Amino acid sequence: MTGWVKIVGLGPGAETLITPEAQDVISKATDVVGYIPYVRRITARAGLMLHESDNRVEIDRAQHALQMAQDGHRVAVVSSGDPGVFAMAAAVFEAMEDGPEIWRDLDVQVLPGITAMLAASARAGAPLGHDFCAINLSDNLKPWDLVEKRLRLAAEGDFAMAFYNPRSKARPEGFEKALSILLKACGPDRVILFARAVSTQQESINVTTLGSATPDMADMRTVVLVGSSLTRVIQRYGAAPLVYTPRSVPEGV
Repeated sequence: MTGWVKIVGLGPGAETLITPEAQDVISKATDVVGYIPYVRRITARAGLMLHESDNRVEIDRAQHALQMAQDGHRVAVVSSGDPGVFAMAAAVFEAMEDGPEIWRDLDVQVLPGITAMLAASARAGAPLGHDFCAINLSDNLKPWDLVEKRLRLAAEGDFAMAFYNPRSKARPEGFEKALSILLKACGPDRVILFARAVSTQQESINVTTLGSATPDMADMRTVVLVGSSLTRVIQRYGAAPLVYTPRSVPEGV
């Protein structure tokens, strides 16, 4: 049997947001590898082995997947959202580059998924409708000084911003620092929205301003979107507001 590794995104939460391509790969896989809650989204069936692991062992997980593919297994490596956005695709290629030469000849493919920032943006309207950037606020794999530098430069560039992994129980102070930097750089009237568990039954969308934002509005299931200076809010009677960033920028801005 010829093995392969296919790295797939399971979308932000709802089963309807898993692409048909990803569903097809999972249906053909002999093994599914991933972080515990993501693997538990996969329905067990005869002939399928589920390999759960902790969220801090990405390289070990990737090495396991590549070795199984070398041994002839058809391996689906699963992530939430899109596997190329702060997820498993980069870890697999890092393991491949540092591993045995034979791994470079394996059939390895990345299949796109709907990432959380795009699902959140769609729910709110179109806050990422013009230039934007995405920043992972976790300092597990990079120094906090670099996080702060990127925040300041993104604000200086007047990007709309999407933040992943904003606030964990282990490091709640990081997001408080991030909000302080953004408040100083962007001002209190800048639009910020907190999108939690988008597309699941626990979904909530909170649109506010930097001046009113507090750190406890976010957790690890939250994607935070901050508008640019041009981002607008359309208030509606009896319905949630719509947030959008215009497609054009006036001269002189």
